Amino acid sequence: MEEKDREERVCMLALNKIFGFKPAVALTLVENLGSAAAVFAMSEEQKQQIMGPWSACRDQLNKASVDWADGELSRIEALGHRFIHVGDDCYPALLRECEDAPLGLYFRGCSPPEEVFGNMDPIAIVGTRDLSPYGREWCSRIVRSMASGATSPELSLGNSGRGPTIVSGLALGTDICAHLEALDSGLTTVAVMATGIETVYPWRHNAIAERIASTPGCALITDYPTGTTPVALNFLRRNRIIAGMSRATILVESKAHGGGIMTANLSYSYNRDTYALLGRADDLCSQGCNNLIRAKVAEPVTDCESLLASLNLRCGKIEEPTPELLAAKMKRAGASDDRVGKAAQVLLAIKNCRGISFDELVRATGLPFREVAAIATRLECDGMIDIDMLQRCSINIK
Repeated sequence: MEEKDREERVCMLALNKIFGFKPAVALTLVENLGSAAAVFAMSEEQKQQIMGPWSACRDQLNKASVDWADGELSRIEALGHRFIHVGDDCYPALLRECEDAPLGLYFRGCSPPEEVFGNMDPIAIVGTRDLSPYGREWCSRIVRSMASGATSPELSLGNSGRGPTIVSGLALGTDICAHLEALDSGLTTVAVMATGIETVYPWRHNAIAERIASTPGCALITDYPTGTTPVALNFLRRNRIIAGMSRATILVESKAHGGGIMTANLSYSYNRDTYALLGRADDLCSQGCNNLIRAKVAEPVTDCESLLASLNLRCGKIEEPTPELLAAKMKRAGASDDRVGKAAQVLLAIKNCRGISFDELVRATGLPFREVAAIATRLECDGMIDIDMLQRCSINIK
C-alpha cells in the first residue's frame, strides 16, 4: 500500500470512530475538504468555524486520533482482516447510496472484499430472536427456495448465477437460522456485527462465525472499532447497515417492537423492496409483520414462488418429507409394516400440526409416549423433522 493511500485509510478509520453515530457529518467534511487527511489538517480556526455545532467531535480531530487509527489498522492487518472505506471501489455499492452510510467497514473473510461485495446480490433476512417453529420453517423454506432455483441472469445484479447473498446480523433466532441455511444450501452469506471484528456475540455463535469467515464469498463485517463490546445501542446502529447494503429485506417473524421491525422500516426508508411473512391475526409473534403489511410498508409473503418472482429470482423445488417417502425409505431398510405405519403416523401428525409436542403426539396417534419419543428422535436423526428444547416437532424442509 502506498504511503499516501495508507494515510488516507488511517484518517478514514479515525473519522469512522469519531463520527460513528454521525457519519453524514464526516462524509460532508471529506467531500468539502477533498480528503480525510485534509480534515485532520484543518487549523484550529477552521475547526471552530466549520465544526461549531460538533464540539465533542471537533476536539477529537487531533494527532492522537490519527496515531490510534494507525495502530488500529496495523492490528487488524496483522490478524489478516481489512478496513475498507467509502471511497474504495470494493465498498458495498448499495450501502454507499445511503445518507448515513458508515465511513468504513472492518472486514473478515477468506475471500477479498472485492470478490464478496463486487459480485453479490444481497437479500437481508431478519426477525425475532424468539423464533417460533412457524418462523423457523419459513426462514428455512425461503432460503432453500432461493438456493434451489437458478438466478435469472438477465434480472440479477450480476452475480453470475450463484444465487443471492443472505445478509443478517448473527443474532439468535432468525439471523442465525438464515446464515446456517445459506451455508448449508450453498449460498453465500454476510454477517453484520454489532461488536468489534474480533468479538463474536453471542459467544455461542463463535463456531458459526468462523465457518462464515472461512467460506469463500462470505464475510463478517462491522463498523465498530476493535474492543467494542455488545450494548443495546450498537445493535440499532448495526441494523442500518443490514438494510442499506441489501436490495431487499424480508422480515420473517416479529412482535410489535424489535430490531427486525427497525431494519424493515429502514429498508423501506431507503426505497428498497421490503417484505414480511404473513402471520395469524391473533399471533403476537407475527404482530410486527402484520402491522407492517397493514401499513403498506411491507409486501406480504404468502408463498415462496410469488416472493422469489417479485425478487427476480427463480424458485427451485424443495423436498418436503411425506409419509409416503418415509414408508418407502423404511421398507428399503427392511423395516416391518407395523413399524413403518407407526412412523408414518407420527410424521403425518407433525406435518398437520407444526410445533406439536410429544404429549400432543401421544394424543394424536394413540401410541405410547416412549414409542412416540423413539420414533420422533429417529426422524430427527434422519433429518426429516426438527425438535426444539421444549420437545416441539416441526417438519425439516430440505
